[in-house]
Amino acid sequence: MSDGIRRIGSGGPWEEAFGYSRAVELPNGLVLVSGSTSVKDGAILDGGPYEQAVNAFNAALAALGELGLGREQVVRTRMYITHARDVDEIGRAHKELFDAVRPAASMIIVSGFVDPRLVVEVEVEAYRPGDNGGAA
Repeated sequence: MSDGIRRIGSGGPWEEAFGYSRAVELPNGLVLVSGSTSVKDGAILDGGPYEQAVNAFNAALAALGELGLGREQVVRTRMYITHARDVDEIGRAHKELFDAVRPAASMIIVSGFVDPRLVVEVEVEAYRPGDNGGAA
C-alpha cells in the first residue's frame, strides 16, 4: 500500500462483515492485533477460562507470525474478561506465554462478548525493531 501500512486478515467471519483487519503493521514498526477470542473457523473452541485465554493468545500470535513476528516482539497485552473469578486462570495462561517477555499488560472486566460462551478476548501489540522495513 502507498501509505506504508500493512494489513492482514484471518478469514474470520466478522472481519468482512464489520470491516476490520486481524492485524495492522504501521511504518514505525508498531503492530496492532485486533481482539482475538477462542474461535477457530467460526466455531468456539471447548474449554474454560485458561483454555480460552491460551486459544485467544495463540490466534493473536498466529497473526503476528504472518508478519514475521513472535511473542518476543510483544510489548503490550490487554485481556478483557467477563468474570473476576477467572482472573487467576487467565493470568496463568498469560504468564505461561509471556513470562520471559514481560509486556505491559491490562486485565479489564467487561459485561460480555458477542457470544455469551466466550469469557475472554485479548489484544496484542508488538514492535518490529530496526529499520522497520517489514511494512510494505
